[in-house]
Amino acid sequence: MDARVKPPVAVIAETDDRVSRPTRAEAEEAVRTLIRWAGDDPGREGLLDTPARVTRAYGEFYSGYADESPAALLERTFEDVDGYDDIVLVRDIPFASHCEHHMVPFMGKAHIAYFPTDRVVGLSKLGRVVDIFARRLQTQEHLTAQILNAISDHLKPRGAAVMIEAEHLCMTIRGAHKHGSSTVTTQFTGVFRDDPAEQTRFLTLVRAGAS
Repeated sequence: MDARVKPPVAVIAETDDRVSRPTRAEAEEAVRTLIRWAGDDPGREGLLDTPARVTRAYGEFYSGYADESPAALLERTFEDVDGYDDIVLVRDIPFASHCEHHMVPFMGKAHIAYFPTDRVVGLSKLGRVVDIFARRLQTQEHLTAQILNAISDHLKPRGAAVMIEAEHLCMTIRGAHKHGSSTVTTQFTGVFRDDPAEQTRFLTLVRAGAS
């Protein structure tokens, strides 16, 4: 039986109600504080509406905390697949997320594959699962594991594979300033984990779509 990939202890569960959101006014005042910390005047003309804009943008950046749950997305499946039991792969799913260490964006592509048992899920749902988890404060490693766990938990496939390729702006616009560097993470369960040939097939299929 596949062992579930455990998330870090500090991660808030999908249904955790312990985190109370501040009011919009409090959020906007926090932005004014950061503007002052940066050395500018939040009262000048060009910045007057910035706190409201930033708060609205945060609502979009981090909508994964409020969005429909992955369980609900993956609940509806299709059994009429005429006995198809080979690999299902969706590659090059674009995403944008924010690093939980610096709140700086990282972005890239996710590749997801699974071996169905007796049912498949709508392909667009896999992209939505990526979005839900990406639109939270994240590390790439944790994002990879969350996507894999959601697929494994709710679809019960014979195996699942997730690969993420991303560029982290915390490495390119600050700190090391290593422009053009990318990070790759992978995680496997079931036949993908146990059979090196299936891992190779997954990676080959992903690379076949690389430009």
